[in-house]
Amino acid sequence: MSEEDVDHVRDIGEVPAVEVINTVAIHLLSAAAVKLGLSEEGEKELDLDEARKLITALAGLVTASAPDLGDHHALALRDGLRTVQLAFREASPFPDPPGKGPGEKYTGPVN
Repeated sequence: MSEEDVDHVRDIGEVPAVEVINTVAIHLLSAAAVKLGLSEEGEKELDLDEARKLITALAGLVTASAPDLGDHHALALRDGLRTVQLAFREASPFPDPPGKGPGEKYTGPVN
């Protein structure tokens, strides 16, 4: 392991868990939005299969970590998650039944 790698590991070790979880959640949320065609590239980036995977991963992370994040962080992440879940439903030519959409096994039905 190089000295730079050791410094990087030490740096990440100093970051509070809440910040790491938020960062990962924001990356999942952003990637899901892109795959839903909500970026500047629009429909060119639309890939509902990929969006489903990202939203489900985000739902699992948010649901599992919410008790440790506190209301401030958890509410913002839940709001973002709900937004991409609804966007997925709108983008899908054949919407999933309530409770069967991406991540809904963790969050319950999203309306």
